[in-house]
Parts: sequence; C-alpha cells; structure tokens
Amino acid sequence: MPLPTEPIGSIPRPTHLLAALSAHAAGRISAEQLHVAEEAALRDTIARFEDTGSPIITDGEQTKPSFATYPLTGLSNLAATGVVIPFADGHTRQLPRLTAGPFRYGVYAVAYLKVAQVYARRPLKQAVISASALSLLYPQSGLPGYSREAFLEDLIKEAARDIRECLDAGAVCVQIDFTEGRLALKLDTSGGVLDAFIELNNCVLDRFTAAERQRIGVHTCPGGDQDSTHSADVAYTSLLPALFRLNVGRFYIQLANEPDRRRVLTAIRKLLKPGQVLFVGVTDPINPRVESPEQVRDRVLEAAELIPLESLGATDDCGFSPFADDTSTSREISFAKVRSRVEGTLMASKVLGV
Repeated sequence: MPLPTEPIGSIPRPTHLLAALSAHAAGRISAEQLHVAEEAALRDTIARFEDTGSPIITDGEQTKPSFATYPLTGLSNLAATGVVIPFADGHTRQLPRLTAGPFRYGVYAVAYLKVAQVYARRPLKQAVISASALSLLYPQSGLPGYSREAFLEDLIKEAARDIRECLDAGAVCVQIDFTEGRLALKLDTSGGVLDAFIELNNCVLDRFTAAERQRIGVHTCPGGDQDSTHSADVAYTSLLPALFRLNVGRFYIQLANEPDRRRVLTAIRKLLKPGQVLFVGVTDPINPRVESPEQVRDRVLEAAELIPLESLGATDDCGFSPFADDTSTSREISFAKVRSRVEGTLMASKVLGV
C-alpha cells in the first residue's frame, strides 16, 4: 500500500459563492438562492478533489463560515467583542464572546459531512474545531449564573458529540483543528495556557475508545490566513512535547514551510508512540508557487529518514482558505498543490518500496 495522504480541509470558495454570501448578508437574495450557490460550489469542489486522485477528500469547507466558528451559527447568546488574534502582516481575526449560558452548538460538523456524502465517491474526512479554541469564547470576567466550570462541562459534551456524530455517520477519520497550540505559547510563555488546552482536549478524547481514537487526529500549524501566520515566530519544538500528549492516533503537522524540518522531525521521532501516524506537511498553502511532484517526493523521503514508514503519511501544511472570505490563494493553485501532493507521495512510496 502507498503511504497515506490526506488534505487538511478548506479550499477557496468560488467567486459566485462569495458573491452569493455577500448578497444574502445584505438581504438581496433569499436563503434558497444562497443554498443553490452553495450546492453548486460543493459539487464542483468534490468533483475537482476527486480528479486530483486524492484517496481521501473533504468538502472543502465550502459552506462553513470558518473552520473555527461553524458551531456558533444561529446562536443568540454571543457578542462580537471576543478575543482578537493578530497576524504577522497586521490583520486580525476576532472571536465572538459568550454573553449567557448554557453553551450549545448551533451547528454540528456532521451536517456538512452528510451533504458531502451525497456527492462524494471517495472516503470523506471531517474537520472539527477543538474544544480549546472554543474555550476562548468564555469572558475572563465570568458570567452571572454560569460558571466557567459549568461552561467547560457543556463544552466538553458538545465537542465530543461533534466528533462522535461524524464517526457514526461514516467519516473515515475526524481531524481536530488545533491551530491555537503555538499561539498559546506566544500568549503565555510559561506554557500554562497550552497545558490547559491539552488537558481540555484530552477530556473530550477520553470519551472515546482506543480504537475510535485511531480514527481521530489533530492538526497543528502557526495559523494560515491571507498568506500570513499568527505564531510562526514561536519555536516549533516548544510545542511538540505538549502536542504529543494528546490522545489521538493521527497527527497532521505543518512542515513544508518550516526552516529546519529535520530538527522538527528529529524531535517528533522521540515523541511518536507505536500505532500513531504522522502526516507531514509537504505543500505550503500560503506560498503561491506550486510545488512539483518531485519536490513533494523529496520532502516525503526526507521524513522517511527519521520516521518509521508504518507511521508516515503526507498532507498539506494547512487549509487553503480556513476563513470563507480568504481569497489570497486561488482554487486553481490549491487543487494544483493537492495534485502534486498526491503524485509526489505516490512517487516517494515507489522509491521506498511501499
């Protein structure tokens, strides 16, 4: 069997869908008209994903507002003035702030999965947001009648349900997006925030069996939005010991644009447990240059020098458009990178005799 290869998740939305989203927000088109545009984008995305030869695909997150905020769709107990995340190029993203309890998801990821299954012929994976990212919704000043402890209990239940429903509905695997890992070290160099994030996510993972956790993975990167990052200046090796305490079977790590890949791989080799699979990033979504299959092959072969073959796979560094309005990378470039990843991983597999 060739080495496994999977995407991370998002693909840039087509211009007709972005126009429909803007028109719907302005009240110029109906929800039904928006749905028609979404369905067309979804069908096209899945067809193009399958044309790349990718053995596992996603829905491209075409109908998610963002990788992080989809569970908040339709909720009324939120304010806009939440945590601000600054990026290196100066732009920011802001999370909402919870204004009252209890906390419940407005939308579960299985809703996206089930629609994609109507059109897909290849196995689908489903990305979900981490409980640790959503924990940032709770205000530091607290909420009357709704303690942080009560909030976290509700959050753990909801995050576990989000994963459980995807597994039960037939997702080949579920990927937890944990891009706040390195950011936590930037906000708190002592590591206390990161440790709390790991503990919280493991509380969610404790609700699954060992066999189920083999189908659950975690993705980490220093953020990737509008061709910029929020925490690439944090040493990767500072994150890794905590990251590999997460009780999952699969790790998807940004590596293609890492300046010292061998150093990172050497550190991971000491942390990777038997039975776990490491998917190394071999394409860089924030670099418009499309990697050749030969470049992908060489990056996989480099990783194979340090990581056992039974524990090695390939992926993209990040999603290509984790926020719906991010048009910094075109659909054409995104799918070209996916195709190179698939072809290059197969080339490496042949060299390695697998």
